[in-house]
Amino acid sequence: MSLNQLKKVHFIAIGGSVMHNLAIELKRHGIQVSGSDDKIFDPAKSELEKHDLLPKEIGWNPENISENIDCVILGMHAREDNPELAEAKKLGLQIYSFPEFVYQQSKNKQRIVIAGSHGKTTITAMILHVLRHWEKSFDFVAGARLNGFDTSVHLSEAPVIIIEGDEYLSSSIDRVPKFLKYNHHIALLSGIAWDHINVFPSFEEYVSQFEKLADATPKAGALIFSEEDNLVSIICNKERADVSRIEYKAHQAKVENGTTLLIDGHNEIPIKIFGKHNLQNLSGAKAILKRLGIKDHQFYEAIRSFSGAKNRMELIKSTNGLKVYKDYAHSPSKVKATSEAVKAQFLNKKVVACLELHTFSSLNKSFLKQYQDALSAPDIAMVFFNPANFESKKLEAFGEEEIKSSFARKDLPVVSTVSELEERIKELDLSNSVLIFMSSGDFAGLNIDGLAESISN
Repeated sequence: MSLNQLKKVHFIAIGGSVMHNLAIELKRHGIQVSGSDDKIFDPAKSELEKHDLLPKEIGWNPENISENIDCVILGMHAREDNPELAEAKKLGLQIYSFPEFVYQQSKNKQRIVIAGSHGKTTITAMILHVLRHWEKSFDFVAGARLNGFDTSVHLSEAPVIIIEGDEYLSSSIDRVPKFLKYNHHIALLSGIAWDHINVFPSFEEYVSQFEKLADATPKAGALIFSEEDNLVSIICNKERADVSRIEYKAHQAKVENGTTLLIDGHNEIPIKIFGKHNLQNLSGAKAILKRLGIKDHQFYEAIRSFSGAKNRMELIKSTNGLKVYKDYAHSPSKVKATSEAVKAQFLNKKVVACLELHTFSSLNKSFLKQYQDALSAPDIAMVFFNPANFESKKLEAFGEEEIKSSFARKDLPVVSTVSELEERIKELDLSNSVLIFMSSGDFAGLNIDGLAESISN
């Protein structure tokens, strides 16, 4: 059903990072939206409350489901035995996973999917930033709230939609990667590094999902991919009938006085982001935008003002010789890329990196060895984990020695309480330093902004 046909939609697991944004977007279209979840955290909680969409009670209730609901959107967080899902099936209601619903609303659009184990949020953000700068009409789905945009989902009558394509499963009853549900015309693959071992227990199985994505590219479609990632190159260089193959690599650049300058012939364009991985991301975004009619000079004009996606190498404090960043880096490849980028950008500063082990993969003892050398670049590094997460994720606990051994760094402090983490940071001489916090979580509630303020005074 199209948006103008929908009157009432119910979200099972409305608190998801993208789910709650879709709920807000549908309400803006005048659709009656309801939802439920067994746990909702900020920023989703505050945003849902702001738009009067926060469930009155936390938990699942079959009475939320009735015959007058046009469709149910099922989030991945909801289990297969969810009582609301069972009631929706019993009543014969239309049930969509998030990606299925997005596809239904974009059947008549040009669909561009940005995929890869890393960089996809930043690439998506770059594309949207440039399109908005030139006042183009577009829809989008991003995995996180982007700077300058009210929501991470926008649906309209625009002719094109830019979708951040996640390889995670669509829902508990549809165990297919989200990015395979969008039926793309153009796909970008940024890189592959094993992740999500709870659903892809082997590296080979994980890689095969990206092969399926590339194979799904239609005739007259295009694959845009990083030539600097060997796996991606092998997958995307496979012969596919009438599919264009477009390679990209890190944009030529240099660093002067802590600022990265893009080199375009005789021109040098200052930008606000840095790091080889971001120069790769930038080239990928540029290749997509070229397909959308954005000329090189337009791209360079617009990209000057791009400051990054929220929580992606985000500068939160800069004063008295100290810079404090936070970054979503959590997988081994992301942690390594972020650490090396910061060290290369600030050669004359001491780099201090704090990493939280928070995801299912990072807290899995068998996966931990993937982090070897991920924190080799910083001058000082420390690892934080919350022991309560082992129990909540039903994982075998491990401690300081296993972490030090896996990271192959003997001088690596390992802390497990917020108070100890704050104390260790405050003990450091940070007079000429860069401090970066890396996590997909929240360091067990650590007030990073407040800590940054206190150590900079």
